[in-house]
Amino acid sequence: MANIKVINPGLATFVEDSGRYGYYHLGIPPGGALDQFSFKAGNLLLGNDINAAALEVALMGPVLEFPDGGFVAITGAEMTPIVNGEKKISHSIVEIPKGGTLSFDFLRGGARSYICVKGGIDVPIVMGSRSTYPLGGIGGYKGRKLEAGDVLPIGAFSENPQVGKALQEQYKIKLESIETLRVIMGLQDYKLTEDSIQGLFEDTFVVSSEADRTGYRFKNGRKFKYKDLPQPFGAGSDPSNITDACYPVGSMQAPGGNEPIVLLRDAPSGGGFAMYCTVISCDLDRMGQLPPNHKVKFKKVDMEEALQARKAYQERFNALQKSLQ
Repeated sequence: MANIKVINPGLATFVEDSGRYGYYHLGIPPGGALDQFSFKAGNLLLGNDINAAALEVALMGPVLEFPDGGFVAITGAEMTPIVNGEKKISHSIVEIPKGGTLSFDFLRGGARSYICVKGGIDVPIVMGSRSTYPLGGIGGYKGRKLEAGDVLPIGAFSENPQVGKALQEQYKIKLESIETLRVIMGLQDYKLTEDSIQGLFEDTFVVSSEADRTGYRFKNGRKFKYKDLPQPFGAGSDPSNITDACYPVGSMQAPGGNEPIVLLRDAPSGGGFAMYCTVISCDLDRMGQLPPNHKVKFKKVDMEEALQARKAYQERFNALQKSLQ
């Protein structure tokens, strides 16, 4: 079986597919690629199954050796692939010769790139997914981010893809200088003062360096203030606490009234912090692409607007599929 040898793992490189579903009630989050659109675009480009496991790279690319050669497509944030010292084009199919080395230029225009490989990364399926859940130590490669010396098996395939085939420009990531994340209010927004809610939507925030697959912290110095309400039994004295409840992916908290934290795909499934709003599902891809210090504004939408946004997201994905047929 063909494989990939990890020479240098980069800053944080994980094996991910589209996610692990049906176990959130047991405390195991969905995981999977933070930018689902870019991940699936790479697989579609290569002619893989849309759920084939790939490598998700955060901020700095790895160095990989392909003893038996292979084909890759780099999607998501711009990260120019370099094969045996020669620069290639991202968002297109690149061939790696036998014994070839794949490295990368600096990552630009986002926070995460996807190294999709023809045949997929063939690590074992755990609870229906190959995605890594590092807090639980399951899935991916030994339940952790990659390390130097790791050997990743590549799945078999029958036909070589068309080298040079590329994504159209409209399907590449393009972040705004101030990115807007749309949210639906609830569940415990009633605890906040009107001034705090107003500030959430008027202020500009920046992504903290404390931003990873578990959650993103946003900074601007504002403290959340609370109404003088009695705390329910078991919630503790801090007004940012509630009795333990389930956490939706994308939900926003502000423990102790400090900077807002939005939970992502590796977050715990529940706890005792109030949730003031939830980032709509189709904006989570872009949120996962925000690098530290990127500016963000939050925008309140209602359920109808969220459903229309989801419809537009699906229509864009359907157009991507047609463009690659």
